[in-house]
Amino acid sequence: MARKLAVIGAGLMGSGIAQVSARAGWDVVLRDVTDAALTRGTDGIRSSYDRFVAKGGMTEDEAAAALDRITTTTDLEAVADADVVVEAVFEKLEVKHEIFRALDKLVKDEAVLASNTSAIPITKIAAATESPERVVGTHFFSPVPMMRLCELVRGYKTTDETLAAAREFAESTGKTCVVVNRDVAGFVTTRLISALVVEAAKLHESGVATAEDIDLACKLGFGHAMGPLATADLTGVDILLHATGNIYAETQDEKFAPPESMRRMVDAGDIGRKSGQGFYRH
Repeated sequence: MARKLAVIGAGLMGSGIAQVSARAGWDVVLRDVTDAALTRGTDGIRSSYDRFVAKGGMTEDEAAAALDRITTTTDLEAVADADVVVEAVFEKLEVKHEIFRALDKLVKDEAVLASNTSAIPITKIAAATESPERVVGTHFFSPVPMMRLCELVRGYKTTDETLAAAREFAESTGKTCVVVNRDVAGFVTTRLISALVVEAAKLHESGVATAEDIDLACKLGFGHAMGPLATADLTGVDILLHATGNIYAETQDEKFAPPESMRRMVDAGDIGRKSGQGFYRH
């Protein structure tokens, strides 16, 4: 019997998770609040599959079969028979609480409830449910079809069985997993990149070096595939500002305090590749 996945949120991350899961053989229901959001998500999935076909990464028949495994809905009750549910909505605890409270009542008893959050502690998200033991973090990376890592995050009450089921799901989509055993804000990867981006932005803000030279130093000196400021533009300066703000609010650690320049960039709409301007012009 085919395994069923429900993805809540059809944005860049949600549609990417749906895409790799459908390709791996999962029956996927992709849910968002508007038909327009669902259309954007499925159009993105179709375009991505087309690129894989053009490059020989999959056949046309494989792409068509994967698309056939994806259904869309605005009805949250469509999660009722899902084996795994992955939430991939805006990084705001109140929004996630509303979703998880509803999911807790809708899904079957053995279903795994996962969050794609990159910074919010899973324990805080799970607190909205009556079954926190089945809540886990599955932090995929963008772009999901290309990035091999999935960060599995254990909440305070997450069981071994839930973690194992989350690993089985993530690995089935071709991802390699690392486990975060204590869900501190930002986990492992977001804490590391946030600290690096914040320091790089401060160096740039104070005129110590250009964005290009800061990134080049990280690439050639540390072997990074992409420098921190280019990473901020790719991820979204607004997304990283929000993530670093969450970590700083939780820890009060000054190394995560976003510099003024990042706040001004976001206020001005210079949020990276998606706006055409960030630390670089795109």
